[in-house]
Amino acid sequence: MARDVNVGLVGYKFMGKAHSNAYLSVDKFFPCDARPVMKAVCGRTEEDVKAFAQRWDWQGYETDWRRLVERKDIDLVDIGTPGSTHAEIAIAAAKAGKHVFCEKPLANSLDECRKMLEAVRATGVKHMVNFNYRKCPAVSLAKQMIEAGQIGQVRHVRATYLQDWLVDPEFPMNWRMRKETAGSGALGDLGAHIVDLARYLVGEFSEVVGDTKTFITQRPAEGASTGLSATAGAGTEAVTVDDAAVFLARFTGGAIGTFEATRMAPGRKNYNRVEINGSLGSLAWCFEDLNYLDFFSTADASGAQGFRRIIATEGDHPYAGQWWPPGHMLGYDHSFVNAVYDLLQGIAEDKNPNPSFLDGARCVAVLEAVEQSVESCAWEAVEKVE
Repeated sequence: MARDVNVGLVGYKFMGKAHSNAYLSVDKFFPCDARPVMKAVCGRTEEDVKAFAQRWDWQGYETDWRRLVERKDIDLVDIGTPGSTHAEIAIAAAKAGKHVFCEKPLANSLDECRKMLEAVRATGVKHMVNFNYRKCPAVSLAKQMIEAGQIGQVRHVRATYLQDWLVDPEFPMNWRMRKETAGSGALGDLGAHIVDLARYLVGEFSEVVGDTKTFITQRPAEGASTGLSATAGAGTEAVTVDDAAVFLARFTGGAIGTFEATRMAPGRKNYNRVEINGSLGSLAWCFEDLNYLDFFSTADASGAQGFRRIIATEGDHPYAGQWWPPGHMLGYDHSFVNAVYDLLQGIAEDKNPNPSFLDGARCVAVLEAVEQSVESCAWEAVEKVE
């Protein structure tokens, strides 16, 4: 019989919806050894968080995350708030003996990440950072194929994450454009995902060199915002993060890479793409066509060579067998359910799930090295985190 895991969620907007949907769905599709019980959601505005709790079937709500963390009926604290709050909440949760599930990037600085990692290790609680794109079946399949040597020695990594929601200079400010809350702009928001995909598929970064740019330096002040939409208030406000980031990378295994993250690419909605070239072949995946993995093999007959499209929805593809019949496609929401399943199984089996806080910290180490290289105009070594 599955054990109950009582969940407390901090944050109820974009990520709050995605995480709530995952908790509602996970044990209906996966044979979970742990069952999530949606105890309470937390937000600062009582009227709004109460309405959210009712809509998404949370048993109750809180307006102070500290009360949520202190509750004896909470086993798992899920953090879906801006990056500036992650460390304080996660450390308090770990000290209270709660497992911790945290949105990316893990924190706004490597120093905060180290403190979070120290806290979860000291208390022995399970910890996971939500790099949900790892959990798309095609990406997990790519991991298996690389580990099996199907593309040989990895030589090149090309990763791009392109969006266009900030192209309009009249789009109002929100927390993602303030350094004090977001840490960085496209670099941390989008770059964190492609850095994690590269680490997951290829291995550790050794050094980087990059550049960032803020194209629109003043925006209408924030009125109200949720997710990637907003309405303007009165006046204007200075943008204090980057709109776009590019960098080159060297990996400890010998591969080289190029990375681009921007919220200034008209027509690109969620173009998260990674291509990996090896000595025996290539793999390519894009979230805008997330159910497919493109594979080229030099082992094919010379007259029949070319990229083949693998539809990663068969029952033997990672995660896919728990969902729909072959060819019935998965979407963005399914990646969160897959992640929550791994989290709950880790708790049930007393094994830490992946990606862990160590993965989150190593990702932030890469992001910090990019920022350092922008300042120095030189290659910067990525700090090691153990």
